[in-house]
Amino acid sequence: MRHPELFKAIGVKPPRGILLYGPPGTGKTLIARAIASETGAAFFCVNGPEIMSKMSGESEKNLRDLFEQAEAKAPSIIFMDEIDSIAPGMRENTPGEGDCERLTEMDGMSAKKTVFVIGATNRPDIIDPALLRPGRLDQLIFIPIPDEKSRLQIFKSCLRKSPVSRRVDLEALARMTAGFSGADITEICQRACKYAIREEIEKDIARNGMEVEEEGVAEIKVEHFEESMKHARKSISVKDMLKYLSFANSLQQSRGFGSSEFKFNK
Repeated sequence: MRHPELFKAIGVKPPRGILLYGPPGTGKTLIARAIASETGAAFFCVNGPEIMSKMSGESEKNLRDLFEQAEAKAPSIIFMDEIDSIAPGMRENTPGEGDCERLTEMDGMSAKKTVFVIGATNRPDIIDPALLRPGRLDQLIFIPIPDEKSRLQIFKSCLRKSPVSRRVDLEALARMTAGFSGADITEICQRACKYAIREEIEKDIARNGMEVEEEGVAEIKVEHFEESMKHARKSISVKDMLKYLSFANSLQQSRGFGSSEFKFNK
């Protein structure tokens, strides 16, 4: 999006979109927003079900209106969460009424100006294959649960504006939360903050209105995180994670990625 002139000079069309897929709570929306921020593009965020309508032709109109708004502010990015709902009738190779029209709308509108589509789904196994054809969302990117280094960065990001005690070992928390999604870690941080606030409120009640020299700040301490961790849970099971990894591997094989041994004859 930042260098359309390079695509034009070499005689190819720039990519129209990508698909982010993976477990829920792994930050697909945040990634899309970061891309928009990095490229300076206008950002439009919608859920697939919001576009769909039971009224004949209404879904196509909603999609057309969305692309027209994005076109007016081009370059722009349209982020479609739960994009697998856009053409549900085509999942079983039986196109439903309006499915082809919606795909045609996406083809036509995204080609008008610099409008880039980022789709996201938690169910890549049921997504309409027609959405993944060349010229549509033909770049698929797997977003896994965060590794230890990424979990540490998530803890730091969540608590960057919070008064956290120096005794709190964020690196230890990152090690203890293997298998947790970004959303799970955010919940741990928010719960610890609430425990700190509750403690401060209880102190105020205990003082019973007595004046104090200086108002205390609800510092988030080790015990607040320890209590929060008692209620921490993984929202993604090992079984589900294995399914995502299996899909990613099968996708790589089915797309027939080229051999690294290919070379032109000298």
